[in-house]
Amino acid sequence: MGRRKDLDLEDRLEEAVDNVRRDRNVVNSLLVDLIMYMKKDTSAHKDCGMIASKYVETLQRSNEQLVKITNLLYKKDNVIQGFTDLDKDALFDLIKSDEEPPEDD
Repeated sequence: MGRRKDLDLEDRLEEAVDNVRRDRNVVNSLLVDLIMYMKKDTSAHKDCGMIASKYVETLQRSNEQLVKITNLLYKKDNVIQGFTDLDKDALFDLIKSDEEPPEDD
């Protein structure tokens, strides 16, 4: 049953990435068109600046979505089972060094 959930998650993540890519392509195209329009007439910056800002905001949100998806995939593949022996030894050494009184000069 766990395997089925993994397939569903992978399918959904793949679909989400595809959607982000499609949305980014559309927004990039619109942004390029808007930039070309604004280059022709400097007064267009005043009229279209907010629109350009929204396009860039949309691209930023898609970046955030990709980061979230990447984190989900990373967590799925790198489940931490607990402390390794090295981690335990390092923690023990750290605790022990804090308990020792400072040496007199």
